[in-house]
Amino acid sequence: MADDKENKKIGLKTTLDMVVEGCRLPVKMSILPNEEEEWPLAEILSRKEEKGKLEFYVHYIDFNKRLDEWVLPDRLRVEELQFPKKDQKTPQKQNSSAANSRPTTPDRELQDKKTTVDRSESDSPSPSLLSKKLSLPEQSSPAAKLGGQGQTPQSQTKSNAGRKRKAIFLDEKQDLPPAYCNSLLSQDSQDAPATPQPSAPPQQPRQTGSMSSSHDENIITRIKNMETIELGKYRIKPWYFSPYPPELTTISIVYICEFCLKYVKSRKCLERHRTKCTLRHPPGNEIYRKSTISFFEIDGRKNKMYSQNLCLLAKLFLDHKTLYYDTDPFLFYVMTEYDIKGFHIVGFFSKEKESTEDYNVACILTLPPYQRKGYGKLLIEFSYELSKFEGKTGSPEKPLSDLGLLSYRSYWSQTILEILVNLKPENGERPQITINEICELTSIRKEDVISTLQHLNLINYYKGQYIITLSQESIDTHNRAMAKRKIRIDAKCLHWTPKDWAKRGKW
Repeated sequence: MADDKENKKIGLKTTLDMVVEGCRLPVKMSILPNEEEEWPLAEILSRKEEKGKLEFYVHYIDFNKRLDEWVLPDRLRVEELQFPKKDQKTPQKQNSSAANSRPTTPDRELQDKKTTVDRSESDSPSPSLLSKKLSLPEQSSPAAKLGGQGQTPQSQTKSNAGRKRKAIFLDEKQDLPPAYCNSLLSQDSQDAPATPQPSAPPQQPRQTGSMSSSHDENIITRIKNMETIELGKYRIKPWYFSPYPPELTTISIVYICEFCLKYVKSRKCLERHRTKCTLRHPPGNEIYRKSTISFFEIDGRKNKMYSQNLCLLAKLFLDHKTLYYDTDPFLFYVMTEYDIKGFHIVGFFSKEKESTEDYNVACILTLPPYQRKGYGKLLIEFSYELSKFEGKTGSPEKPLSDLGLLSYRSYWSQTILEILVNLKPENGERPQITINEICELTSIRKEDVISTLQHLNLINYYKGQYIITLSQESIDTHNRAMAKRKIRIDAKCLHWTPKDWAKRGKW
């Protein structure tokens, strides 16, 4: 009997030795009490053994990365182990040769591109039709552009195909692979030059903004390196990797000062820091205050240390942005909640001082303890209020995170519906409004207005023209949603003058 148990133990150990990085198998998810067990398929990203204790870091397939975790062997269903598949290079070559067996011509390539674009827009009104019926600028019409710029139809079709694909990219943000942080520098080595990578990806991320267009496959950045942080009165479990100094990743709790965002490794160090830290609010200028809500504008060049600490904190809860240590080109707008102890950080958004694509938000985050309280929409509303002061339309940097996409979709829908519901008829006729007028009233970019109207199915074709129809159900849903928005931005409480950074030299 004892021999059977020993043989079973040896067999289990042998099986666990076969569970390596890249393997897939069902794993029992962490669940709440009184809930049914779930065994979704997961991928092994890493394994470690400390003090005789073996653990595996798993990513649940078809689940968000924030659910990734370290698990013990008893939560693995090793009998259904799937080994990593080798790259099949030979079939790829055969497929590519088969695909290229027919001669390619420019006309055939254009035909393929047009087919893709037309298929993607078969269920939605085209921008050219919208321009005729909803008073869009004439430049939306491909025919108008052909005559105005002196391009050949073939070259113009190429540019249009590329532009259409970009529009499809914006509408399918939720399906894009997230981009991971590719910086592993610690705060103590901020000025050290970055180590060149041996092999660069074929598509490089653009050098402005905070996003990365390439998917970083570095296994280190796919594993959460912080267990818990303490920020003020909250203890928060991070969602993603953030390049904090390596010595902080080995302790169970990292303590962060909620006013200057300095990080320390023990409560004793935090208490000692508090006796020296004189800040009771974020550094910078307070440009908005109403009730207990305030906004502070922080220059990434003048307050570099705070800005870098803010980026490190934000990366714990954002997976799609690339962390840059050069904060000089950015402005940070930090939202706080005031009590007798000071101004406590709730969330923030950043924007480029000079954005070539008129982005009004580069990175936006509401900290987890303050989520689902309306603060996310308040941050978005404030960013568009700044755009109104600047006299231009704006849009967030793409791609958005899953939560960011939901927040922006909801804000755009409520803002546009609020305008449409409050329109009054003139001379007994139905009220009329153009897309450009909606953009001027809201500072929302035209592409976002059109995509929102299509998402809400408000545009309909009727008697030869496109009209916007509002059902009573849509109005009732909108009224219920607006009743839940207790906090709104009051433009009278905003004391801010936009700056022309192009005339200010090196910011």
